[in-house]
Amino acid sequence: MKFSRRHFLATGAALAAPRAANAQPAPHFRTLEARKGRLRLEASRALETDVWTFDGQAPGPVLRYRKGDEIRIRFVNRLDEPCALHWGGMRIDNAMDGVPDLTQKPVQPGQSFDYQFTAPDAGLYWYHASGPNMAEQVARGLAGLLIVEETEPPAVHREIISVITDWRLDPKGQLATCAIGGKTSFSSSSDFMSAGRIGDMLMVNAQMTPEKVDIEPGSRVRLRLANFSTARIMAVTFEGLLPMVIGIDGQACGAFEPVRRTIPVGPGSRFDVMFDLPNASGVRAAVRMTGMDQLGGGPDRDLVVFDIRGKSRPSLGPIVGPEQNPLLPPIIRLDRATRLDLSIEGGFANDAEMKRQPVCMAAGGAVWKINGRTGKALNDKPLFSVARGTAVSLGFINKSRVAQVIRLHGHVMRQLHLLDDGWEPYWRDSVIVPPGKTVRVAFVADNPGKWRLGSGILEHAVSGLSAWFEVKA
Repeated sequence: MKFSRRHFLATGAALAAPRAANAQPAPHFRTLEARKGRLRLEASRALETDVWTFDGQAPGPVLRYRKGDEIRIRFVNRLDEPCALHWGGMRIDNAMDGVPDLTQKPVQPGQSFDYQFTAPDAGLYWYHASGPNMAEQVARGLAGLLIVEETEPPAVHREIISVITDWRLDPKGQLATCAIGGKTSFSSSSDFMSAGRIGDMLMVNAQMTPEKVDIEPGSRVRLRLANFSTARIMAVTFEGLLPMVIGIDGQACGAFEPVRRTIPVGPGSRFDVMFDLPNASGVRAAVRMTGMDQLGGGPDRDLVVFDIRGKSRPSLGPIVGPEQNPLLPPIIRLDRATRLDLSIEGGFANDAEMKRQPVCMAAGGAVWKINGRTGKALNDKPLFSVARGTAVSLGFINKSRVAQVIRLHGHVMRQLHLLDDGWEPYWRDSVIVPPGKTVRVAFVADNPGKWRLGSGILEHAVSGLSAWFEVKA
């Protein structure tokens, strides 16, 4: 199945409550349906693989809006289990964040829910299944890209979308599962208690890597790169290209060349990168995944390869990114910040413990904790509660043996320097915390509501590494 791009506008109509899935859509709502489907993931296999899709696609259709548009999506659940939609990286009203048992009731099979909110920021976002079983739901295909275009986007010759997914198949070409206690479990014990589920089949835009792009010499490219894997942390590098990062996790930043032309891409991360292709035919240029063996991600490989040929494109001058978001605070008053350290513990203590564990583990088993608490159900007290406008400084202390990815809902944050004397010159909605290390961040709690703060590695999120905080209006 080909990865498709769908452009649409959504206007007019009132917010609707959950309803039966056979109800007629209100005017100007775009319906997005979660249902089971089949894909031929490997051309060499005659059998198709059972997957879960949005509108019959995995990944789901690309949703595209402009800054300031009103987004109106009617989510219809035709699965056999509850689900909801979360809008990753978007600073929207809390009621629309899509976190079951925290911001809304789960959408039951055969029911629907209407999401309606304004797109306040231009950028690259994603939507995905949300709830107690979201690790399996996303791994089976329930994720898609959402692009909010700038009022005045930077000039390029070509936009390229690269959505990375990974799959783990059994010998019959179906998604690998295992049995425990007479029941089928999607993931093994090690998936929940170590680095998370790493699929052995890597795809870009629903096609086996590498994706090959025919393009003219000298073309300026805007690469929209997104990682829909549930656990894979990648180092993405650029061969024969000079990349300039112009946006991270949906927020524009001043154009900069990454160190060693390499960017670390965690699960759910999105990067906007611009570069000019070599001004000569036949020169090798590629986007590659490198250095992954130590992270369990497999050997180095090409993700995108450019076949440069034809007539040269005219120069567009120096690379300048889009306007940075004027709605975000220019300064975070760290001297006045509410400060909190969050200790992350869990997983296997050593290799011997891993070998003693059962092969399979039921999804949702609580094996991870934040400050000694498991947030499996998101139904206890918040980690912290602050008034709107409060500066918050958090220290993520990773006491586990594996890298962690910590994601913040409804807000974006700055990663602080180690000496707490400044921050990186870009905003993030997640950070990677190496094993045994501490990463500190800061943000202004300016969006009222109850917000999730937890693991971006979805196997960890559903097995305890989730919590929430409150911003009082």
